[in-house]
Amino acid sequence: MSKFPSLKNHLLIAMPSLKDLHFSRSVTLLCEHNEDGAMGIVINHPLDFSTSELLEHMEIPCVQSHNINPVFAGGPVQVDRGFVLHRAEKLWNSSIQLKNNISITTSADILHAIGRHEVSNEAFIALGYAGWEAGQLETEIMENSWLTVPVDPEIVFSTEIDKRWEKSVQLLGVDIENLSNMSGHA
Repeated sequence: MSKFPSLKNHLLIAMPSLKDLHFSRSVTLLCEHNEDGAMGIVINHPLDFSTSELLEHMEIPCVQSHNINPVFAGGPVQVDRGFVLHRAEKLWNSSIQLKNNISITTSADILHAIGRHEVSNEAFIALGYAGWEAGQLETEIMENSWLTVPVDPEIVFSTEIDKRWEKSVQLLGVDIENLSNMSGHA
């Protein structure tokens, strides 16, 4: 029995030909990938409101001089559910630690800490997630919808949002505009 070739802890980069509204020019951090499917958070599609506005809406006290970071559209699945991607300086009630000092947390305790400015600026909230059923992501990769590269925390936390797609592609060492949309299978 061979080991499943998981892409967990990889960035999933949309090919220029992918025109889906939710994934056009997207970069998705894959938080889970196994025989049953995949789950990730889109890290470069900001919504029209800030973290402080979201916390205020949720009636979570917020230091107003902070938390102006945008909230992201993490994907089209369960858009009423929030995820916090952050440096793994501390683990919270519902944290999953990924590689390269990155964690994802779904519990409210981190939201209160963000509101109190107790979490570094290397954290952001995403609403919803991207999900794939068993074999679906692998098929989409074979159809040339996606490229993958191991996660780079600098892209996740330090790169300007509108540059994350280009910087992710640069990690591959190719000019994405020169890539063909046709897949080749020798």
